[in-house]
Amino acid sequence: MEENERLCSFLLKIQNSTGVMVILIYFSLLVDNMLLTLIVPIIPDYIYQLENIINENESNDHLWIQNITENSTVYNYTNYRSYDDLLRKNINKENGLVGILLASKALTQLVFNPLIGAIINRMGYIYPLVTGTIILIISCLLFASSDTFFLLLMARSIHGLGSSCISISGMGVIAEKYQEDKERSRIMGITMGGIAFGVLIGYPFGSIMYDFVGKTALFLTMAALILLVTVFQVIFLRQNFRSEVSSHSTFFNLLIDPQIAVTVGAICISTSAMSILEPCLPIWLIEVMSPPKWQLGLVFIPDSLGYLIGTNFFGPISFKFGRWLTAMLSLFLVGACAMTIPFAVHVTHLLLPHFGIGLGIGVADAALMPLLASLVDKRHVSVYGSVYALAQVSVSLAYSLGPLVGSQLVNLMGFPTLMRFIGLLNILYSPLCCLIKDSSSPVQENKMMLIGSAAVPNYRAFLEENQYKRFIDDVD
Repeated sequence: MEENERLCSFLLKIQNSTGVMVILIYFSLLVDNMLLTLIVPIIPDYIYQLENIINENESNDHLWIQNITENSTVYNYTNYRSYDDLLRKNINKENGLVGILLASKALTQLVFNPLIGAIINRMGYIYPLVTGTIILIISCLLFASSDTFFLLLMARSIHGLGSSCISISGMGVIAEKYQEDKERSRIMGITMGGIAFGVLIGYPFGSIMYDFVGKTALFLTMAALILLVTVFQVIFLRQNFRSEVSSHSTFFNLLIDPQIAVTVGAICISTSAMSILEPCLPIWLIEVMSPPKWQLGLVFIPDSLGYLIGTNFFGPISFKFGRWLTAMLSLFLVGACAMTIPFAVHVTHLLLPHFGIGLGIGVADAALMPLLASLVDKRHVSVYGSVYALAQVSVSLAYSLGPLVGSQLVNLMGFPTLMRFIGLLNILYSPLCCLIKDSSSPVQENKMMLIGSAAVPNYRAFLEENQYKRFIDDVD
């Protein structure tokens, strides 16, 4: 009996431990972003295979391709010596479908983020987090069994719904449990390291597994990994964190706050560089450099390493030196590196600019994500579902417009010109970070600004009540 009581007491301590909570959110974000990125290097080749039946003529080492359309089948006899040669000559035609597929996840998030944020405000953070990982498993199984573009599109869209639940609830629970601004910056940086590590693993994991074992085994392995994370969530995440404040700021009232608008705008603009690279870079590499398939995923590793360093180490640094200055410099770095990518003539030439882009985005996120929680604390009510839904809307907007618009623009102006344009956009936006200067460092409560009485009902009474509580605490 005593051993059972000790075991129950130990499990109860683990369930109430904030350290375990942070670890599980870290791994939830990790598997979400692995699934996000592992599809990037494999999807151009797989979609091309879905659209074409390619056979090899062994007598003369030539290929013939059977193009499948909705109304007819066209036989196109070619003189290409190998499949890689054939792919390199024709892959540029797949920009449109690749862009639509990659953007579908972000478009789903764009639609559901406000709804998920409102649900989290009312029912807490843990249940949506577990629900999100279960949805990821469904997405993996659908990916594994899909043999048409429509099923791939459905699987990617379902992933968007699960990702929305995980990202908003994960950031929200960290913001609520760590109210001290400096500590919040540190823990959020560590937690966002899960995003970086997932991205770091996802690209090479996807390309290597696809090249050696195929699509089905890749996604079944991913489903098993996510199932393991879900089991640990169900066992250890029992406490359903929820704000004690009954009222909360609406999505619209947060959006019209100028400082919050500038902050989420910076997140969107910095993310846009990566949202363009993911669908367009593999196709550009196949067309210009024709690297082996497994290298298409490895080329994104410097981005992931840069993001990992930026999120893990620059949270406290941005708090110390000013989040506005850190964000401004990081946007400039992203812009400068994006403009240098088209000059590469070999895969190794991409290492430094890719690292710079990942570092810049990571530093921007490490500075701006905690800032959003701080702005809500100082200017609204400390309930974080809506503000992180807004942050995810900005990321989703970048990841939806990037593949959709970028895949069309790359056909019109070319990949090099498009990357220079995205780089210039980041550089031009960076000075706007000066508008969040006053809010990016600790301020006194008498400097707080109110957006309006509509933003927080009975806000004056809310302030007076809190001031009274602090006075009683000081007397005690």
